[in-house]
Amino acid sequence: MIAVRAVLVALALWPIMQVCQAQEYIGSEACTDCHQEQAEAWRGSHHALAWTDVEDGKVLADFDGTSFSHDGMSVTFSDQNGVLSALVTEKDGVTTDYPVHSVVGIAPLQQYLFETEPGRLQSFDVVWDTEQGQWFHLYPDQDLPPGDGLHWTGPYKNWNARCAECHATGYAKNYDSETRNYASIQAELGVGCEACHGPGSAHLEWVTGKALNDGLNEFGFSMSWGRGQTEAEIQQCAGCHSRRESLEDGNPMPGTPYHDTYNLAVLRPGLYHSDGQILDEVYVYGSFLQSRMYAQGVGCTNCHDAHRAELKAVGNGVCTQCHSPAGNPDFPTLRLVNYDTYEHHHHPEESEGAQCKSCHMIERVYMGVDGRRDHSFRIPRPDLKLGTDACTDCHASKDQTWAAQQIEGWFPGSQHRDGHYGTTFAAVADGQLENPDVLTQIALDVGQAGIVRATALYLLQPFASPELAETLAPVLRDPDPLIRANAAALQRQAPLRERILRLEPLLSDPLRNVRISAAKEFLSIPPQVLSPEQNVAAKNGMADWQRSMSNRLDFPETHLVLGGLALTLRNAPAAERAFREVVSLDPQRAEAWPMLVQLAHINSGPEAALSALDEALTVLPEDPNLQQLAKELGR
Repeated sequence: MIAVRAVLVALALWPIMQVCQAQEYIGSEACTDCHQEQAEAWRGSHHALAWTDVEDGKVLADFDGTSFSHDGMSVTFSDQNGVLSALVTEKDGVTTDYPVHSVVGIAPLQQYLFETEPGRLQSFDVVWDTEQGQWFHLYPDQDLPPGDGLHWTGPYKNWNARCAECHATGYAKNYDSETRNYASIQAELGVGCEACHGPGSAHLEWVTGKALNDGLNEFGFSMSWGRGQTEAEIQQCAGCHSRRESLEDGNPMPGTPYHDTYNLAVLRPGLYHSDGQILDEVYVYGSFLQSRMYAQGVGCTNCHDAHRAELKAVGNGVCTQCHSPAGNPDFPTLRLVNYDTYEHHHHPEESEGAQCKSCHMIERVYMGVDGRRDHSFRIPRPDLKLGTDACTDCHASKDQTWAAQQIEGWFPGSQHRDGHYGTTFAAVADGQLENPDVLTQIALDVGQAGIVRATALYLLQPFASPELAETLAPVLRDPDPLIRANAAALQRQAPLRERILRLEPLLSDPLRNVRISAAKEFLSIPPQVLSPEQNVAAKNGMADWQRSMSNRLDFPETHLVLGGLALTLRNAPAAERAFREVVSLDPQRAEAWPMLVQLAHINSGPEAALSALDEALTVLPEDPNLQQLAKELGR
């Protein structure tokens, strides 16, 4: 039902973008006179303070001549008549004085942005620990010299491209791919009222009694809150609180369906543990989609106050507002049980172990000091022995066998210890999956969460075959767009006629992410075998994909995709240009250099190939692929 509801929301909200482009942002201050209580709650929130000007007085760090050194780099922070700056000496000996451009966040750390070129903002790796009152380095164990793509001045630490869209309201990146310059603008620094409600100009017109455009709600906004639209609300929050790839400019009109503007990362190895628990910095949405709470219609604002951006209660109170003998009439299927007792948690009252979050929401620390919790709200399963669980998180000296025995003793004969998809995903990650049929069963199991089924489809790609394509053809019509999007690639091995018939409907899917996934599969289909209508649909889907990539031309990884696309289309000059742009943006992208050498040979001859190879070896002299090419080319 949740997936069906998501599709209905997507269909209902599709016209919003067309209508709201004409609306204008007016700024959060315009809201305060009429909405004083909400504005006051928001003003000190992490949303309001997600990005601020230095002049706003929110700087918490010590700029009174303090210094910090790390791995050959040193920096001195100073305040010169109110002008905050950082004198940075890199490990190559180059010293630069950077004025602080602006401030990111408020707690538990605060980061500072420097304008390294006109319009280009970079997030500095030395940040302020607001709790300990000291400077620290975000990546103390990494060797990141100047010129490395992961150095703070590199493309992956660029604020305009990687971060600003979620820290500003009405943000437009405005990247010029010819000059590699930014002319970014925003309606407001920080996550303001209009970041969640939509531009407010029509709302002001509504106040004066003017008629509203179609597609807006009765108050003149593109997004409605608190009106039984839980799925739409979740998707609005998820735009920033998820690990995803933007398909538009990263700042869609509030109310735009999530899967029309983002490609959500599934439970891939390296991002999540095999059982779906958080591993890398994946934020919240991917976890929450796995939960029974999501399946039962719980939304973000059931637990979080949207304006204060804080929990609605302290400690276990946020859970017991529903999970208690009183229950919650909004969720009638809840068991009316007192969980906040020793008989349930088996830990001393008021201890850390007695907190619901300790057992059901493991915590991982990102950015050095920022603890974030898994939102899948799972029952601990140390019996799976998949390497991580809430029990051994706290009891680090114990192992999972001990933890499983403890839980068995507390809850003998529990029904929550049956099979789990995590064992199959772990076998895939370890290269030990003997039979892909178990993945297929997970993909077809409607009792599993949509993101779990989509992950199984993703993991099945190496096993693609005509038989598998036929077996999985029904999921191309699944109500969940995440499943449809991940199912398209598995038709690659289907007979040509069946492949076309199965994928054609996805080219006109209401959600862009699905259309793009289908369009990619039409790259390998000769246009002459398609009807005129099918060719038009395929071209439209390809245009969606191309527009999506055009919004990320400042990403080295985008040009890797463009290079692969050009190779598929047998356009060697375009492929060479794409791989050249990859290494221009990030010289350390080792996978791009061998392609560039080979394409230089194809397009311009052996001398050009040798020149490209010499250039590559100056950057990556120890790379084995480049060394092999050097042998082959007689270098």
